[in-house]
Amino acid sequence: MTKADLVNAMAEKAGLNKADAEKALKAFTDAVTEALKAGEKVALVGFGTFSVGERAARTGKNPQTGAVIEIAAAKNPKFKAGKALKDAVN
Repeated sequence: MTKADLVNAMAEKAGLNKADAEKALKAFTDAVTEALKAGEKVALVGFGTFSVGERAARTGKNPQTGAVIEIAAAKNPKFKAGKALKDAVN
């Protein structure tokens, strides 16, 4: 499903026009992004939880040259599906 498909589905299910559905989707993604930047979790009961994971700095190898390189620590977004979503998929 593409973003356009999602906007169409949201518009149809919520009785909105496509422009309003796209604004709603953008507002949702912006709100989740801002919360994750602030280090907060976003929990949608029954759907799932968005959170931020941390990866420690580590040593790696360049596959072409075999040279040892340092990989910096990083934060990455995570999503854990809720029970209702898991049950619906299964």
